[in-house]
Amino acid sequence: MKFSRRRALSIVAALSLSGALQLTHAADAPQVLLKTNMGDIVLELNQDKAPKTVENFLQYVKSGQYNGTIFHRVIGDFMIQGGGFDKDMREKATRAPIQNEAQNGLKNDTYTIAMARTGNPHSATAQFFINTQNNNMLNYPGQDGWGYAVFGKVVKGTEVVNKIKQVNTGNRGPHQNVPLQAVIIESATITQ
Repeated sequence: MKFSRRRALSIVAALSLSGALQLTHAADAPQVLLKTNMGDIVLELNQDKAPKTVENFLQYVKSGQYNGTIFHRVIGDFMIQGGGFDKDMREKATRAPIQNEAQNGLKNDTYTIAMARTGNPHSATAQFFINTQNNNMLNYPGQDGWGYAVFGKVVKGTEVVNKIKQVNTGNRGPHQNVPLQAVIIESATITQ
């Protein structure tokens, strides 16, 4: 097959445009800054793969839901979970649960963020977790035919996630793996 110079230039131009569009798209991805008492974590959210989950999370950020909540469940070689309790372990009220989007192709890999839920696949509300290792058993279809919906990743502050996963934990009432010193999400704001 013989390519003319014009054909070769049009292919290069098309590939360049495609790359530019991908970079623009990544730059347009919403980012959320979690300011914690252990440092800052920046999350980049994937609207294309998890539109309902990202919309839900951003609504909670905009309403101030996460301000003053804690990472209330820390299992170092698994994940850190937060967004549902204040520092006195009082659970915050939430909106209605959302549809599980775990079939989106995103994996529960190290430093990704996913929605926490109960045994009901469609029960996620405000609580989320950051994977501290590759947790393949949480990927669709998981053990219950659904898995856990990943909707973004940590793009800054992995060292903070690593500090949080190393805190000492214990039991607090019926809750296990609770940090002995509160790990507080002081604020959550949309930065992009």
